Amino acid sequence: MKKNIVLFVLFILPIVAYLFFASGINSFTKLPIITPKVADFGNWESLKGENVSLNNKITILGFSGTEILKNRGNFFNLNEKIYQQYHTFKDLQFVVICPLGTEKDAKKVVDALGAFTDVSQWHFVFTSPQEINSYYDQLKLVGKLDKNLGTPNVYIIDKVRNLRGRKKNKEYKEGYDTFHPADLSNEMLDDFKVILYEYRAALKKNHNATKEL
Repeated sequence: MKKNIVLFVLFILPIVAYLFFASGINSFTKLPIITPKVADFGNWESLKGENVSLNNKITILGFSGTEILKNRGNFFNLNEKIYQQYHTFKDLQFVVICPLGTEKDAKKVVDALGAFTDVSQWHFVFTSPQEINSYYDQLKLVGKLDKNLGTPNVYIIDKVRNLRGRKKNKEYKEGYDTFHPADLSNEMLDDFKVILYEYRAALKKNHNATKEL
């Protein structure tokens, strides 16, 4: 009798636990909404001359500020830790809001990334300082832009324009620090995978799953 109990604890119980959590992940895992229904972009100029929108895209959103070249390491960290692994998904984009007048600096960053990366999902858009401040304010975040209209943080916005993160007091997370690669490799990557899982599960439920997402 004791032998059977030991065998059950050592072999059967772990398998049952695994199957339980594996089948229930969709019910228990969801990244909370920090700010619902954030505004879409205005008719802002894109470095590529494209019309960039948040609608129907999972967006990693950043604010470069005027010191793009000085902080270019942040873009390289984000590119290495997140972008290169996932940029082939057609419903994903990386968007950086920049002040007007920084187009040449942004082009240098994109060209440098393009030397070893497909940069088709990187989008730099440009607008006035007033509109940058106004747009950031409506995100209703705890963090603030610096005096140069930038922040090292990037934000996850889902397909229906909800800004997502962690809401529990001890682990509140509204953005992810691109200056620290460990923040991207750990917390952001974990949360980003949750977002992808949400959409994959929804597509599978609707019998409409695709390889792109």
